[in-house]
Amino acid sequence: MTNTTSVSDKAGQASSIDVEQWLHMYQQMCKIRAFEESANDLYTSAKMPGLTHLYIGEEAIAVGVCEALRQDDYITSTHRGHGHCLAKGASVDRMFAELLGKEAGYCRGKGGSMHIADQERGNLGANAIVGGSAGIATGAAMSIKMRGTDQVAVCFFGEGALGQGLIYEVMNMAQLWKYPVIYVCENNLYNEYTHHSETTAGSMTARAAAFGIHTVEVDGQDIREVYATMQGLVERARTTKEPAFMLCHTYRYRGHHVGDVNRAYYRSKEEEQHWMTHKDPLKILSEWLIEQKLAEPQMFEQIEKDTRHEVDTAVQFALNAPYPDVEEVDQHVFA
Repeated sequence: MTNTTSVSDKAGQASSIDVEQWLHMYQQMCKIRAFEESANDLYTSAKMPGLTHLYIGEEAIAVGVCEALRQDDYITSTHRGHGHCLAKGASVDRMFAELLGKEAGYCRGKGGSMHIADQERGNLGANAIVGGSAGIATGAAMSIKMRGTDQVAVCFFGEGALGQGLIYEVMNMAQLWKYPVIYVCENNLYNEYTHHSETTAGSMTARAAAFGIHTVEVDGQDIREVYATMQGLVERARTTKEPAFMLCHTYRYRGHHVGDVNRAYYRSKEEEQHWMTHKDPLKILSEWLIEQKLAEPQMFEQIEKDTRHEVDTAVQFALNAPYPDVEEVDQHVFA
């Protein structure tokens, strides 16, 4: 079954408690964006080794999903995973330290941008292999069932991962054996430099529905819709122990990676500007709250100022942090 969820008819119904939660979500999205902008600056100024894949433009998905989870719920992430890590509660200090290869990082500087894990908060790790975390998330859901807890596992992946066979193997297992895992597909339109219409036949949701998995499709730019839908899916997973598939339509403002700056050969400036102007997740939430007279513009300005200070302080922490001792080079390396 495929549903399209909308919260537009709920405008104006938020209570004062809801407002605080919306403002918290705005702050989380703002933090992710500021983090990614600083990560890009570190790369372009040659202070960060290796490439990174920015999440700017997709913030509503990570925050909307993770706000519906408990700390003991699990997530697995992707090569574009900073947003997921931060939304699940990761420290910006340790995140930047990891990006810079410093000892204070989550993996003591050995994982880098695409391999950050924070198991204390249920983040089982990002994965540079496209679709590679699907088996990990499904395995976590299997462990939940075996242990008899009411936790939930979430697997983030992009639409490009729908070309990986592992996704279908684990969805079949999850539906057959009833595992509480939610597959969150972030469709940002492009498999690296190729539009998904050139690589993906048929309906994306139909691929999960073919296994009998409950599927939903949402506007990934509207955190109200993502959060409301995810709340229902999480409650369903806790009670039925069955999987679900949520397709989120979104857009990455930057290139596939930080080095992908000249994108005219695969998408237009006009397309990018349209998404940034009319479908920005931060603007959608802030303008709605202002329109409903639930917040004032200066509240968002203060959040942005405070968040920028937090991120700038974290960057300085990471730049000044020590590297691991050279004797550690073969520690925590298993393959």
